[in-house]
Amino acid sequence: MKHWWLTLLCAVIALPSWADSAATEKRMLDIAAELRCLVCQNESIAASRADLAVDLRQQIREQIQAGKSDTEIRTYMVDRYGDFVLYRTPLKATTLLLWFGPMLLLAFGLLVLATTLRRRKNSVADASLSDDERKRAQALLAQTTDNGTSP
Repeated sequence: MKHWWLTLLCAVIALPSWADSAATEKRMLDIAAELRCLVCQNESIAASRADLAVDLRQQIREQIQAGKSDTEIRTYMVDRYGDFVLYRTPLKATTLLLWFGPMLLLAFGLLVLATTLRRRKNSVADASLSDDERKRAQALLAQTTDNGTSP
């Protein structure tokens, strides 16, 4: 009976820390899912197993326990590692090419395609035969069909 009371007492004492660590862990994973691993570069800090990602997750936990908000933690990470650490890069003067570069490349590609097609169409239209060339071609065709052999 004493063992049950002792077990129950330990469980009651440990219950707040279990709840706190689970909430802290969930919040840490939510924040880490929005941050890019600087080693892997295509994984979030939450998914990466790199040593740096483990350290960054620990830093996030420490800041959560210190009472910082999610925004303050993200700001700390950006101040320390730059905008590259964010998956959703903010629209700033330094990131304009990142945001609008794909659209500019698409527009440039369409312009090159239109110009190429227009030049091709003009070159085909300009490639008509002169009267002498047309007579010579008809004579060659007539010669081929008359005897059934090529010239």
